[in-house]
Amino acid sequence: MSQGKEPWHPVAFSARLPHLRRRAQVMAAIRRFFADQGFDEVETPCLQVSPGLEPHLQAFGTALRDPWGGPDTPLYLHTSPEFAMKKLLVAGMERIFQIAHVFRNGERSATHSPEFTMLEWYRAGGTIGQMMDDTQALVRACAQAAQTPLLRRGELACDPFAPWRKLSVAQAFDEYCGIDLLATAPDPWTPDTALLARQAAAIGISVSENDRWDDIFFKIVMDRIEPHLGMGVPTLLHSYPVSMAALARPNAQDPRVADRFEAYACGVELCNAFGELTDADEQQRRFDADMDLKQALYGERYPVDPDFIAALRHGMPESAGNALGLDRLVMLICGAAEVEQVLWLPVDGVRT
Repeated sequence: MSQGKEPWHPVAFSARLPHLRRRAQVMAAIRRFFADQGFDEVETPCLQVSPGLEPHLQAFGTALRDPWGGPDTPLYLHTSPEFAMKKLLVAGMERIFQIAHVFRNGERSATHSPEFTMLEWYRAGGTIGQMMDDTQALVRACAQAAQTPLLRRGELACDPFAPWRKLSVAQAFDEYCGIDLLATAPDPWTPDTALLARQAAAIGISVSENDRWDDIFFKIVMDRIEPHLGMGVPTLLHSYPVSMAALARPNAQDPRVADRFEAYACGVELCNAFGELTDADEQQRRFDADMDLKQALYGERYPVDPDFIAALRHGMPESAGNALGLDRLVMLICGAAEVEQVLWLPVDGVRT
């Protein structure tokens, strides 16, 4: 017999319904926002040759059966529509956005669902500064449509209508940890693990002998920096070390860092934006390095999509793009405690 806790049960569903109606207002506001700026809404396949090549993301694999008896074709559910959307930039599209379901295996928490909704948009000829402007204006438009003056998570609040704070990664390490981050990477492409490990240990961060520079970086960020971001007003955390931006181009003024930023509200990461890398050979090199790392860490690697590299080689325009976790934004607009409260139905029905 039903216990009333199933997500389809009228009692449980009615508790979520106010959030879901706000979600619908946000979705409509997003489409108005991009239509007003002359963007085209696009739809690309979820099934891809390459699911996305971030070393720590786990994908869902499947196979396309040949109806004529040929061999199956291995495919994956995408972790982002990025590769397909960039092919459309090569094809000549200039301003595009997509509201896509994306899939990441092994992710489940108050702010993670293994299937979630991503808003991704690109501007051919765009800059990272334009992406910052887009992000601020979009979040404000969504909050206004939902009649929400503040973004909330528990007791935390954040005013998206106030001026947003811009903070470089190096500034954040100095302000919250007293660490000169860029000094630990005298060679920007090969940071010195020992230098960062010593500074991390000095502020009480546990470091193991197997930790890489990136591992220590993330330990520090998650423990000492992220809890401070987006408090009171949203934070744009920008200028990531160039070694940590596989799809971003180096900054023209400071090649030690990349044209990349993430936006935070109430300590929650909302988006990840790049000034996009367009060099096919450099992109192939970075992909190969990331898959070598994935093989070393997890014993598996995903294929590089040769069609994506061919598209870059044909000529992708200088562009900027952003990927925003739509469910997380709705969660903060609604003041919901966890992401499943703003989903029409969770992936697997009743939570245990």
